[in-house]
Amino acid sequence: MNTILLEKKIDGHEGVAVITYNRPESLNALNTQMATEIIDAFHQLEQDETIRALVITGTGTKSFCVGADLKERNRMTPKKWKEQHRLFEEVTEKIRDFPFPVIASINGYALGGGMEMALSCDFRVASTNAVLGLPEAKLGLIPGIGGTQLIARSIPVGIAKELLFTGKHIDALYAKEIGLVNHVFPQEELLQETLKIASNIARNAPLSLQALKKTINQGSHLDLSTAFSLDLAYYYQCANSEDRIEGIAAFNEKRKANWKGL
Repeated sequence: MNTILLEKKIDGHEGVAVITYNRPESLNALNTQMATEIIDAFHQLEQDETIRALVITGTGTKSFCVGADLKERNRMTPKKWKEQHRLFEEVTEKIRDFPFPVIASINGYALGGGMEMALSCDFRVASTNAVLGLPEAKLGLIPGIGGTQLIARSIPVGIAKELLFTGKHIDALYAKEIGLVNHVFPQEELLQETLKIASNIARNAPLSLQALKKTINQGSHLDLSTAFSLDLAYYYQCANSEDRIEGIAAFNEKRKANWKGL
């Protein structure tokens, strides 16, 4: 892979994988090759039974991803544009549908499609120098890979509309204030702090992690009564598992659980 880095074994962080966008010369802008390689990386991760949490970040200290590579898109025919956009759609689908938690570690600019990829993650942490925004209205567009829907489900709708209508950039502290990011860390500590969070997640029962993600993602679009039924269905799926027996035994025996995902 030339435009991303994929790490599946990280010392001290068992069960955690990291995808790093690696086009620093263009502030990690998303182009066709990068989209293809991200999709390939997810195909690999989906087949790896050791992965329990995923971190997505960008190379360097300046940018997570500034969105689509507009130099590549310049004079692109409508047909080529649509073909590329289908790849970009698949990228965010892969992030959203990954069976285990995905954390965006935002180290600088997260704009346009880059912000949409961050929004597609289960939650976000950011460096103190992070800058976030969806400026598509300034380019005659709107966010096209989930941004309008995801941001309106992440923060109050009125604030989401203001950010979309103005296309303005916001800093990390304001993003935390409105609930768009969970934590803000100094740039030099960002990745290690994100890996600590991911490691804490990865230690938990894999069936529980999968069930939690499905319950929240599916239930948030349902009426409360139906969502409670969904919650109960996934509860019994976990309660009837071998991992539930192992988890309670490990607690009582004061030892680390040996999860099997069964």
